[in-house]
Amino acid sequence: MAWDEWEQLKTQAAEGQSAHMQLNHVDPGGGTYGPYVVPSKTGDLKVGHEDLEKIGSSAHHLYDQLWDKARVATPSSDTAAGDLSQQGFALGAGLQHVSDRWEEQLKSLMDACAQISNHMQTTKKVHADDENYIQRQMSSIDALDDGFDERVGAPGEKNSIYGENDKGKKKE
Repeated sequence: MAWDEWEQLKTQAAEGQSAHMQLNHVDPGGGTYGPYVVPSKTGDLKVGHEDLEKIGSSAHHLYDQLWDKARVATPSSDTAAGDLSQQGFALGAGLQHVSDRWEEQLKSLMDACAQISNHMQTTKKVHADDENYIQRQMSSIDALDDGFDERVGAPGEKNSIYGENDKGKKKE
């Protein structure tokens, strides 16, 4: 595409004359990909950093509480199960089984809390990195576009800063 053609298309699009190019517009439905709802009508998906921090913080707090309070009974239950088993009571084996299952389930729950907390921290960082990347890309596009708008002379005309053509002069 030549520069003159690009300038003409930009002018037509700005004036709303172009049937083939539409800038800053989304087809309201029934287009190439079928009907869809414009996000501004249904709301955009938004996850704020505060939301991610709250979820991660709650998961970390639950992990700490489980570590401090839910593990308290395990040593005494194991001791009681051992004593009952040594005295010949079948209840000792049952209590040990319950204690072992409790420990397994507790570890599983604590692992899930740790994964949620870590995932929220990672997600927050990834979203922040993505946001920064998009802002950098958009600002570089704006800078590039501004550079094209700061030209000398009318669109399509030769820039006078490069001087006149030397066709009429003889070389010495």
